Amino acid sequence: MRSACVSWEGFCGMGVTSLLAGVADHRLTRRVADRAVNLAARKRMLTLDHLDLAATQERTLMSLIQRAKQTRFGIDHDFRRIRSIRDYQRRVPVRDYEAFWTGYWRDSYPTLAGTTWPEDAPYYALSSGTTSGTTKYIPVTRDMLNSNRKAAFTTFGLYRACFPQDETLTGLLFFFGGSTALNRLPNGSLSGDLSGIASREVSPIVRPYTFPPLEISLLTNWEEKIERLADLSANLPITAISGIPAWLIVLFDRLKQRTGKATLAEIWPTLRLVVHGGTKFDPYRELFEREIGSDQVKMIETYPCSEGFIATEDPRHQRLRIIPDHGIFFEFIPFEELGNPDAPRHTLANVDLNVNYAVVLTTCAGVFSYLVGDTVRFERRDIPLIQFTGRTKYFLSAFGEHLISEEVEKAVAEASAATGATSIDWHVGPIFPNDPSKPGYHRYFIEFKTPPKDLRQFAEVLDTTLSRINEDYQAHRVGDLTMLLPEIRIVPPGGFLEWMKSVGKLGGQHKLPRMDNSGKLTLQMTEFFATRN
Repeated sequence: MRSACVSWEGFCGMGVTSLLAGVADHRLTRRVADRAVNLAARKRMLTLDHLDLAATQERTLMSLIQRAKQTRFGIDHDFRRIRSIRDYQRRVPVRDYEAFWTGYWRDSYPTLAGTTWPEDAPYYALSSGTTSGTTKYIPVTRDMLNSNRKAAFTTFGLYRACFPQDETLTGLLFFFGGSTALNRLPNGSLSGDLSGIASREVSPIVRPYTFPPLEISLLTNWEEKIERLADLSANLPITAISGIPAWLIVLFDRLKQRTGKATLAEIWPTLRLVVHGGTKFDPYRELFEREIGSDQVKMIETYPCSEGFIATEDPRHQRLRIIPDHGIFFEFIPFEELGNPDAPRHTLANVDLNVNYAVVLTTCAGVFSYLVGDTVRFERRDIPLIQFTGRTKYFLSAFGEHLISEEVEKAVAEASAATGATSIDWHVGPIFPNDPSKPGYHRYFIEFKTPPKDLRQFAEVLDTTLSRINEDYQAHRVGDLTMLLPEIRIVPPGGFLEWMKSVGKLGGQHKLPRMDNSGKLTLQMTEFFATRN
């Protein structure tokens, strides 16, 4: 599952530590630290640009196999005989979370040393398990913490190498994550939100550069937390902020209410960077540009998940770039082949362009050929540039239409542009008719910042766009024979937040489930919003 948690403690160990120690909050120290970060950033960018992808990924896999060969998983899959990627793929089938949980983790959780990784995990990231409907307990090992640090610095390094004039360390880096409160497990490990784990691991040397303070981060009441964050940050020199787009919009609204100012640039004139992740950003881009109100602020996308950090935006290409050298081995299975035990398993060395792939990870947290539940499409091979296209279980095919989230996002964006609307978030699912002889349709719940001038036109443009980009959808829409025109229902401001609160999913890393192939969740929303007019 994707997450927006981005940690900056990767600065430490990058040549900055000695500069920060003892005098971290001094203005001169901050400027010197900024220049040191620029040097490290440039070096990191050059290293990435000159990596041999195939060789780097093969070394990564062999190193992971060597570490885990004496574990129960390694013995079961004869790791000691693996000499190549092909050997590995013959011996290790693709598994999802449930297979790891039932086959290796459940009986010994939370003490997993020797099961799939030689050491115990000091943390477990709790994931809402959007593809399975159950809470997932994802081990976060010491090796994975180091991997995340390197990936976090790669994000910041690529940005600073491209924009060295942005002195982000002269102010505060705002991490807008979930609760940092963690639960202690019987063996001493801690479990909780991934952003809570990242906050706990921030070096004390770096903490003067970050916001919020720990006592605010520990708040579990999300509504109270947003209010406190808005109050405290309104007059601070915020230079960068990271978070999930939908929650950032809520915070921005609170800040404007507190200050009476029209844009983030007026509230935080020092703001130079917004790091976002957790969901596809295209539907939010125009809204963010208006809310921020300054072309000096760069928006950088990240693609981390509980299982490992996958990719980060390279500003030179304005696309997500897979990070190949931080302890994760990547495989990619064509989406149409999922469930086929003989499905081809591509690596970074032999992926095809413009194919919708399911992402499979082998990591330094002890998961091997693990199906994450996300789908991506490659746009370059020499530099592994990707587009996030959706979730393996987030699709619509209740009537045989085979829509993926990327297509629906595009249609919502085009309908918004055509009708003068700005959408904040949306959900869609099928409505099945009571009379089986009659066609069904898709019901959209959409929360708008600016509603469409003509709701019927919005539905027609959305429908026309989907028919243009998806032949299966078009076939089912011909003559209204098997599927009717989509129905659009407007969600009032804050409506989705109220719904998420009602199901215990408010705040933090929780995201609105956008697609529901079963229709059950869509009917639940229908009932919820009906009771609130």
